[in-house]
Amino acid sequence: MNPLRPLLSATLLLAATAPIVLAQDDEPTNRRQVVPMDSTRARQLYVSNRPEDHPSANYEQQMKSKARTDSIFAARAQGVVKFSKVKYKSQAGGLEIPAYLFEPLNPKGPKQHAAMVWVHGGVHGNMDQNYWPFIREAVQRGYAIITPDYRGSTGYGKEFHEAIDYGGMEVDDVESAAEVLKALPYVNPERLGVMGWSHGGYITALLLTREAQGTPFKSGAAIVPVTNLLFRLSFKGPSYQRSFSTQAAVRGLPFEKRAEYIRRSPYYWVDSLKVPLLAHVATNDEDVNFEEARPLIDALQARQPKLSETKVYVNPTPGPTSVGHTFSRRVNRTTLERDDSPEQIDSWNRVWAFFERTLGK
Repeated sequence: MNPLRPLLSATLLLAATAPIVLAQDDEPTNRRQVVPMDSTRARQLYVSNRPEDHPSANYEQQMKSKARTDSIFAARAQGVVKFSKVKYKSQAGGLEIPAYLFEPLNPKGPKQHAAMVWVHGGVHGNMDQNYWPFIREAVQRGYAIITPDYRGSTGYGKEFHEAIDYGGMEVDDVESAAEVLKALPYVNPERLGVMGWSHGGYITALLLTREAQGTPFKSGAAIVPVTNLLFRLSFKGPSYQRSFSTQAAVRGLPFEKRAEYIRRSPYYWVDSLKVPLLAHVATNDEDVNFEEARPLIDALQARQPKLSETKVYVNPTPGPTSVGHTFSRRVNRTTLERDDSPEQIDSWNRVWAFFERTLGK
């Protein structure tokens, strides 16, 4: 018999029956500390998850502004490009989507032209007249261009405004615009591209990554794109979060709906890229800050070097809003002509060369 067994048994019995003494740091922490409530800070931080609390807008004023944009496009297009305002049904629920269609005045012939969907930016943004000089150049280069005001865009009233589905059905709305282009007899359906800025760049990236299987697009350009909603919402704070957490298809913040926000973030879909993607970002961007943009650029360079073409513009000449965020959308708001900077010229030269290479001349 092991002479130590009685001693070990006694020690174990003593340990099992002895009272447990917790150090102060080991005390249970599930009791919530009572702190004085700062009502002002509480109001600033509160973020609802109810669709009825989604931020509203001056819908009447937005509709007047949209009518003005329509008239400006119509006037500017005369004798320059063929212009029309069209509607089409989205593949997501059949919602009717308004869009601007810009076509060459004299198409070459059946299936002789490439075409692109251009996607506007902004949470509740819209395609406006400040894109005109770039649209005109695209059409003069031979492209047909359609610019959809997808669900949630401004200028179409309260119901359309509140149908916003950021990174959800709006992506289907944009993809559905390709069917309008395919129906044009002079457009080659095998030569379709997509391009967007900011939120529009975000939709572009999702179309070429998450939705890449079966996409009608052969290439795309994402300029200063939103990339990662998990990061973005934490970086921007409650005032920005309220436009997301109250969307009917989301209803919550990233910590509550983590999988949904990941699904809606292009950064997490880089490995799914199937066609060429160009991405330009700016270090002085004060909307899609470089802290958000750089990880996408790094991921594309590291994991998709054959399909991606990226450029980081270091402190480019500021654009009309958010410093570097609009560095390649510098337009004289009165004449609607390009207000070029060296960086804007360089970015657009790279964009045109990219599409000529990927869609053909």
